[in-house]
Amino acid sequence: MLRRPEYRRALVFCALIGIPVSLVAFWFLVLLHELENLIWVDWPHDLGWTDPPWWWPVPLALVSGAVVALVVLRFPGRGGHIPAAGLHSGEASKATVPGVVLAALASLPLGAVLGPEAPLIALGGGLALVFRDLVRAPATEASTVLLGAAGAAAAIAAIFGSPLVAAVMLMEVAGVGGPQLFAVMLPALLSSGIGAIVFTGFGHWTGLKTGSLDIGLPTPPLLDTGDVVWSALMAVVVGAAVHWIMVGGRVAARFVTAHPLRNTVVCALAAAGCAALYAVITGRSPSEVSLSGQSALAQLAGHPHAWSVGSLLAVLAFKGVAYALCLGSLRGGPTFPSLFLGGAVGVLLAPLPGLGVVAGMAAGMAAACAAALRLPVSTVVLVVLMVGNSETVPVIVLAAVVSFVTTELLPQGPGIPAFRPRVGRARRPASPRP
Repeated sequence: MLRRPEYRRALVFCALIGIPVSLVAFWFLVLLHELENLIWVDWPHDLGWTDPPWWWPVPLALVSGAVVALVVLRFPGRGGHIPAAGLHSGEASKATVPGVVLAALASLPLGAVLGPEAPLIALGGGLALVFRDLVRAPATEASTVLLGAAGAAAAIAAIFGSPLVAAVMLMEVAGVGGPQLFAVMLPALLSSGIGAIVFTGFGHWTGLKTGSLDIGLPTPPLLDTGDVVWSALMAVVVGAAVHWIMVGGRVAARFVTAHPLRNTVVCALAAAGCAALYAVITGRSPSEVSLSGQSALAQLAGHPHAWSVGSLLAVLAFKGVAYALCLGSLRGGPTFPSLFLGGAVGVLLAPLPGLGVVAGMAAGMAAACAAALRLPVSTVVLVVLMVGNSETVPVIVLAAVVSFVTTELLPQGPGIPAFRPRVGRARRPASPRP
């Protein structure tokens, strides 16, 4: 393939397109971040509150639901795909870019329990085609697929901070290899994870070394039996729980498609109500239930003991319900809320004998993300990079595979119906009189 001149030209063109797409994706993320800080931090502080008051998410949800519904009804592409369908690339399109951007801006900074990765995929793919047409490059079916994938990967690398995560995720999202990819990769992934547990264990028990890539950096304690057993059991429970949240999202999507304007607002307000109830019950910020959970996850990892058992149980319950409602009604991606929920479960269960916070959070995040995305390889790469050490890789692999298998064996719930086409007013029949 590399000997074909047209493929080499496409490779160079993808590299050039990656520059403007990455810049646009970067500034889009900056805009989302600044709006989130403005709405949830600066405005409450300016009004004299340390944290947003309990009622803060409600008016924001009213605006968010109304704007997203209007984008869905009036813009091509309906603001992007419904998050309850999971993370997928779809077909890159220039026409959908304005609607995707508006729906994301109306959802994510205003409190939607969703992340920015799905809008970035659509934005990157659409922009790649825009730049192709600007330079008048040949527009073929093959070039559309290739440039759409390249643009999506360039955009999504901005949020995950790693081209490796973007490349692996787009490979799984696009279905390269089809079902055969999972048939081969899943047992290989599980076998390698179990193998890592075995040789790590023997190295720990005997004191013998077989040689490795370790260069002497400090590492966390080696895994033990408790880490492995609890991680596998946790993966079953977390995987099943997140699976039913996704099913709830599909139920919410069916509810929304029946009457998009009214029911989108209803779901957004119900999600805001979850955040308000959480704030009233716990006395904590409603932003811990609203928003994607990306910032809250960093706070949870840095200060796990700042959360009481009651707060963790409350955030799991209320954020889980709000997550399901937003999956079916607003626009965004399912990744970061699932990572937060899995991390919160890991902190909650960390006191179990032989588990610990690091292994618990790593296994919980891997199990929840694998259940939400159904992309086990991408999940492993993402969580390993987030955790930042190699000692937890075996439990991450084990939790991701066990969770993925668990969710695949459970009933998949209802599908997401298509929106009903708008029906215009029927023309009156012509009068028979002259």
